[in-house]
Amino acid sequence: MLGSLLFPPASWPLRRLGRDLQRCRWWLRGQKGAACPHWGLRTSRAASSRDTAPVFTRALTFGDKIAIVDQHGEHTYTDLFRQSLRLSQEICRVLGRSSRDLEEERISFLCPNDASYVVAQWASWMSGGIAVPLYKKHPVQELEYVIQDSQSALVIAAEEYVGKIAPSAEKLGVPLLPLPKAGGDGSAGHAAVEDVPLASCASWKDRGAMIIYTSGTTGRPKGVLSTHENVQAVTTGLVEKWEWKKEDVILHVLPLHHVHGVINKLLCPLWVGATCIMLPEFSAQMVWKKFLSTQAPRVNVFMAVPTIYAKLIEYYDKHFSQPQVQDFVRAFCQENIRLMVSGSAALPVPVLEKWKSITGHTLLERYGMTEIGMALSNPLHGVRVPGSVGTPLPGVEVCIATETLRSGGRSYTVHAQGDENGTQVTPGFEGQEGELLVRGPSVFREYWNRPRETKDAFTPDGWFKTALDAPGVSAEVLRAGKRLLNLSSPGTCSSAAALPALADGEECEAAPSCGTIPITWQSQGERSPHIEASAALHLFERAGRAVGGSVLGLLSTQRLPLVLMGGRRVHGEARMPLSYKSTWQFYYVNKWCLHIHLLLLLLVVMFMARYVNKQRFRSNRFISFLVSH
Repeated sequence: MLGSLLFPPASWPLRRLGRDLQRCRWWLRGQKGAACPHWGLRTSRAASSRDTAPVFTRALTFGDKIAIVDQHGEHTYTDLFRQSLRLSQEICRVLGRSSRDLEEERISFLCPNDASYVVAQWASWMSGGIAVPLYKKHPVQELEYVIQDSQSALVIAAEEYVGKIAPSAEKLGVPLLPLPKAGGDGSAGHAAVEDVPLASCASWKDRGAMIIYTSGTTGRPKGVLSTHENVQAVTTGLVEKWEWKKEDVILHVLPLHHVHGVINKLLCPLWVGATCIMLPEFSAQMVWKKFLSTQAPRVNVFMAVPTIYAKLIEYYDKHFSQPQVQDFVRAFCQENIRLMVSGSAALPVPVLEKWKSITGHTLLERYGMTEIGMALSNPLHGVRVPGSVGTPLPGVEVCIATETLRSGGRSYTVHAQGDENGTQVTPGFEGQEGELLVRGPSVFREYWNRPRETKDAFTPDGWFKTALDAPGVSAEVLRAGKRLLNLSSPGTCSSAAALPALADGEECEAAPSCGTIPITWQSQGERSPHIEASAALHLFERAGRAVGGSVLGLLSTQRLPLVLMGGRRVHGEARMPLSYKSTWQFYYVNKWCLHIHLLLLLLVVMFMARYVNKQRFRSNRFISFLVSH
């Protein structure tokens, strides 16, 4: 028992320490980046125009590697490229474009969740058009609205949806191009592959890539036009942040008319040469079957919305009730799945905790919008705070500000601004809430045919207004070393951390609710009125000092720091073992252990020095003996 306290777990080999040292070296190199003169922040990286190109331009690099697995079979990257190229030729023929460049004409397409979606999307881009995905479950009236509002020049439909969309296409006077049934051999001569000249990389940056329509909760849906630079910025940011590799296999169960399903789950794996297994519909039984399958390709990445995780938990409770089966499921998921992500809605903490008990995975939460792609993400390696959506992705700048009217004009007071490298808080605005603003290469170009709405969505200096109320950045959080914006997930319901008795006998507790959590404190049996978050921060800080804990981040909607105490994370009534992701994190939380280890290291060095001197003395005596005789 003493050994387990004095030494980190055996699962932390020396190679993890070496990896941390490597990260530290690269971080120090990053400190030499250019600085922003106003905020003292390094400027975000942006993709240069010569690097901007659609994902299909990388397909032939991966050749015969499996790209898509669907109900029709397996499709290699070469298959997808050749089928897309043939379809792009047909598109240009139907529209009478001998130049083979549609010059941003819109192409609407209605396809199931299989390889035909990728073929239609790539063919639209190969033709120089803008892809406008339609959703198969939308009513006909909504499909007609999207086709008409986007002013689509052509509608592509998979064979099974031709009957549904044909009357609408005829009504709107838009030509309809039926898509050949998926599952063909994808064969095409190499001459045909090289026959069509593709646009040069330099021309892709500002070209429109796709129009995705908003949900229309505040009015009619608006078409969000993203350029190829926007799409690539989101894709490469996630590839870097979540460490996508060509060996990854993701299970795709989401609709393909939103950013989550299109970019996060489809374009990211195709960008790196990974494999995407696409199910035609979500089925809890099929998902669990894929999770626990030993057949190649084996799933190791999964992303979904909270509702899907709730359905999977419900199926698990109903069908995996035996303890031996539950142990197997947990062990199998821990060994074979490297990443599980939740997004598109706030993840309830009970769902997160239940999923962790089932699979051993803490779901990674992130935040994005149709207009900005993905902006914030919890870390792939490190502590993931429940209810928090994390820090800015590579290339993304975020800002918390409040809008004021002055002299008939609008101005903004900045509370905090930051990027992936750090955060700058305006003195006097610590902990104050404001609107979240986002800027960077991932932000969309315009609302289609809505110049006024586009102008109103941005500040005069180019920040996109998300209309999301963001919690303030606490000075305590910054002093603790987490110098990055770590925003709370909007709408998350949870209770504040339950703390043990404080040094002076007071106890702190919180009433669970949604939105802002009222904090109360209890002393000698009396309950005081609700206190401000600043007072609660003071109590948490004192509690952290009392138990040797550390303030690391913001806790859900309470805007309170998360306290790590003695290697155990306290959240609500449950205490869960903290999974340390690095040696640095272990020592940061358990400073007493660091002191003991340093003392032991000093004793070992002293012992070795004494041993070496003793051996040297014996050697000298032996040499003297030989010389004298």
